[in-house]
Amino acid sequence: MKFTATQIAGILEGEVEGNPQIAVHKLSKIEEGETGSLTFLANPKYTSYIYSTKASITIVNKDFIPEQELSTTLIKVEDAYKSFSKLLEYYNQVKSNKVGIEQPSFIAETAKYGEGFYLGAFSYLGDNVKIGNNVKIYPNVYIGENVTIGENVLVFAGAKIYSESVIGNNCVIHSGAIIGADGFGFTPNENGEYSKVPQTGNVILEDHVDVGAGTTIDRATLGSTILRKGVKLDNQIQIAHNVEIGEHTAIAAQTGIAGSTKIGKHCLIGGQVGIVGHITIGDRVRIQAQSGIGRNVKDDEVLQGSPALNYGDYNKSYVHFKNLPKLVNSINKLEKKLKGDDD
Repeated sequence: MKFTATQIAGILEGEVEGNPQIAVHKLSKIEEGETGSLTFLANPKYTSYIYSTKASITIVNKDFIPEQELSTTLIKVEDAYKSFSKLLEYYNQVKSNKVGIEQPSFIAETAKYGEGFYLGAFSYLGDNVKIGNNVKIYPNVYIGENVTIGENVLVFAGAKIYSESVIGNNCVIHSGAIIGADGFGFTPNENGEYSKVPQTGNVILEDHVDVGAGTTIDRATLGSTILRKGVKLDNQIQIAHNVEIGEHTAIAAQTGIAGSTKIGKHCLIGGQVGIVGHITIGDRVRIQAQSGIGRNVKDDEVLQGSPALNYGDYNKSYVHFKNLPKLVNSINKLEKKLKGDDD
């Protein structure tokens, strides 16, 4: 896809300085700009690169005044960073605006889908699947029976959505994500052998939920595993059965949350955090990377460590931990001195 400076300025409500008909077909960093690419300048630290960049078009703030001759065409806007972000969003919308059904693929006779639908090759839609308008499903996706998907949803290649799952509007499910697999439910007998507990619930994703690549969200044993509106999950996260995550909580990669734990709204959870089952974590909680959470957490707590401590207490304790060899040496010297006094 190619866009001229005039077209881009129209999208961004900007002004062109230079060649209005010059066209671009890719994006670049300002220091790595090539002919045919679009870049932006928002951070003054990178100003020097605008005089040497080979990018065909550069988005700049309206107050930018060049001090040397430029070879790049400028588009002047109120906020270069926000405008570039807006353009990225627009570019993604155009790029993903596929429609039609590729073959081979399978659609059950009872499955229904709305307008603007795209289904990639080798994908499968099961019985009684209901899909809204402007949904894009990329190749090699499996969608089980009785799944409901809202509008403006993207499901990238290789994702799996098991039966009975409910996906809201404006959700994004990245490659390799698995939604609705069985929860980890087994009971041992007197011989130590395990019998499977049937997992009869489902998974519900409310609107504007993002699920990262390789992330797994297990169906509930009974009831639902629920991710509320605006939840954002990074790659390779494990959400166990009957977990509930509150609105606009964001969780970084490789975090694991055990069954039946409830997490509040607007929480920030770092990478590689482990959270035990059957606890409640309050609203606006912040958990630092690699922490282990084994207790209920109140609203607005900030935690670090394993087992996790209050963030301030952890840092104070860590100062002493770093100095532990010196402290031990000092104690040994005092003991020797006291022993000498006793002699």
